[in-house]
Amino acid sequence: MDLERFHEHALRLKDGLRRVFFGHDDVIEQLLATVYAGGHVLIEGVPGLGKTLLAKSLARLFDADFQRVQFTPDLMPSDILGTEVFHLASQSFRLRKGPIFTTILLADEINRSPPKTQAGLLEVMEERSVSLGSETHALSPLFTVLATQNPIEYEGTYPLPEAQVDRFMSKILIRYPSLDEELLVLQAYDRGHDLHRAAQHELTPVTNPEEVLAARRELVGIRIAPEVLRYLGEVVRATRSYPQVQVGASPRAAVHLLLMSKARAAMEGREFVTPDDVKAVAPAVLRHRLILTPEAQVAAETPDRVLARVLGQVEVPR
Repeated sequence: MDLERFHEHALRLKDGLRRVFFGHDDVIEQLLATVYAGGHVLIEGVPGLGKTLLAKSLARLFDADFQRVQFTPDLMPSDILGTEVFHLASQSFRLRKGPIFTTILLADEINRSPPKTQAGLLEVMEERSVSLGSETHALSPLFTVLATQNPIEYEGTYPLPEAQVDRFMSKILIRYPSLDEELLVLQAYDRGHDLHRAAQHELTPVTNPEEVLAARRELVGIRIAPEVLRYLGEVVRATRSYPQVQVGASPRAAVHLLLMSKARAAMEGREFVTPDDVKAVAPAVLRHRLILTPEAQVAAETPDRVLARVLGQVEVPR
């Protein structure tokens, strides 16, 4: 797959998602860049903004297997991973697969499950394999987790530990739509056009997992000039020394920032990364990895505002 085909591939996916997920072009861009870069996504937004619709639509366009797990306080790791069951007739153990054995997994409200269950999922995200008993079972090479969390309800939730949230390549924020975007949703339902049903039955696949993996391999050929690579590194390092940041971004974050910058360049049909690519994906890659100082939290600062100031103080190469 050459860059022209990569660009066309990304356009087909964008157009498909826009048919049912109105507005939020930045969300679509960040989601696709994460998938192309081989990462997992944490999606945050209040209920009713279309997080589930987005995940279903992506799986449909990929022509890929899809599973949804509703995380609850009583969810156990075996409910996700599966378990080995002993069969008396054959006197042997057989694997009863859990919903993790899929290609696109929607982990709905991941912060509602206890840490042990969260850890089980996050370990699989890292390894892309499941260990049950003495056997290790490989998952699809395209295995991707789209985890959602609700930012307004904290009662009865278990916030993801910082070390575990770092496993997500990006954190995407879905905000309320504009009036025009919301009117498009209302007009669709006024015509009797249920968008969730459309995502399942009316969207037609525009690619397949093999094509997505081929596109992912193209990122190796995307060039980044030494001065742009240095700029990327300086942005990450600046988060560690910024006065309002207690814990900055890790080297893993720098790698993820590089991969997503390359993915954005390829989606635009370019064979090289620019500083604008780095700036565009930096909030999604870095916002969930920064721990602000207590003083900054009291002052109602947010990682996004801090990142905007960090990006403003790092000199951009010409």
